[in-house]
Amino acid sequence: MRDEGLAVAKVAARAAALARRAGSCGDRGERLAAHVLADCAPPAGAVVSGFWPIGDEIDVRPLMVALSALGHRLCLPETPKRGLPLVFRHWMPGEALVAGRFGTSHPVGEVVVPDFVLVPLLAFDRKGNRLGYGAGYYDRTLAAMPGAFRLGCAFACQEVAAVPVGPHDERLDAVATEIGVIGMMR
Repeated sequence: MRDEGLAVAKVAARAAALARRAGSCGDRGERLAAHVLADCAPPAGAVVSGFWPIGDEIDVRPLMVALSALGHRLCLPETPKRGLPLVFRHWMPGEALVAGRFGTSHPVGEVVVPDFVLVPLLAFDRKGNRLGYGAGYYDRTLAAMPGAFRLGCAFACQEVAAVPVGPHDERLDAVATEIGVIGMMR
């Protein structure tokens, strides 16, 4: 797909995904957590990056609390200025967060590198493609972390037949929803 056509397709796909997700999916973070722990748990000792949900995103905090209880070291991303990859900072449940860019929140702990990344998204398909918010933060970050496991986290209603993708879009290893984990191949 040509760059201009891809950009137009992504804008339309983002608008449709936001409309589909808005208020219709509900809060099902506990169910997502149960599926991840049963079917796609991080390996022992893995450093896991989550995200603090914004807007209508699925709430991965129940999963993060459960992973902390299992002994995993956790981190959350800090969104730097445009064009840079995310910075992951150590975090433990209950620790204070500070306001970040684009409505995000992040801790002020030490910088760490995760082995297992929980990735927010607007839409996903069964080929492992994800549609993000358009700034490319996760694509830049995941490109620099080829060995990290990439688990998209979403509501089942965010699945689409095909996500418009370009050459810089990074694929997921799997997607977890409130109804199960969908495995994919990169």
